[in-house]
Amino acid sequence: MARMSAEERRESVIRAATAEFARGGYHGTSTEAIAKRVGVSQPYLFRLFPGKKAIFLAAAERCVEDTIRTFGEASKGLEGEEALHAMADAYTRVIAERPEWLMMQMQMYVAVGAAEQEGDTEFGEAVRAGWMRLWDTVHLPLGADANETTTFLAYGMLVNCLTAMGFPPGHRVWEGMYPSARIKGRLEH
Repeated sequence: MARMSAEERRESVIRAATAEFARGGYHGTSTEAIAKRVGVSQPYLFRLFPGKKAIFLAAAERCVEDTIRTFGEASKGLEGEEALHAMADAYTRVIAERPEWLMMQMQMYVAVGAAEQEGDTEFGEAVRAGWMRLWDTVHLPLGADANETTTFLAYGMLVNCLTAMGFPPGHRVWEGMYPSARIKGRLEH
């Protein structure tokens, strides 16, 4: 069996960290748990990343980039309402198939708030920069209209919250959503 390169190990750490942080949050996840999930020692983990914060930020960055890629691929060649529904459908499909992705997003926002309360702005700067790339990704397909972009992202945050709280498809809280923003698939009864 071939040995993994440092870059392959780094990727496996990001995947493992995403799963661990999604479940336990930044403060509730140990680097030991991440190392164990990957099958490496903690000292090796710290050769790949300088510390826990760097691991978390790499996982957060990956989460944001995956969301940007999902929206970009879904809206390619589309505009306006067609783009809106394609992006909403693609996103709800992904978070239903990969719940750790959704929970990592939710943990990112909590980590930013907690860090900023402690005077640490690094989390916030990184997550806000990712959010702005996300904004730009959906802004043009939605006609470069700030209200449309805001509404789309607001619906997305509501989808995140309802899904994270476990509201099943068909529940009355979903009634005001456009159909493409309703959770389907894995969560359906």
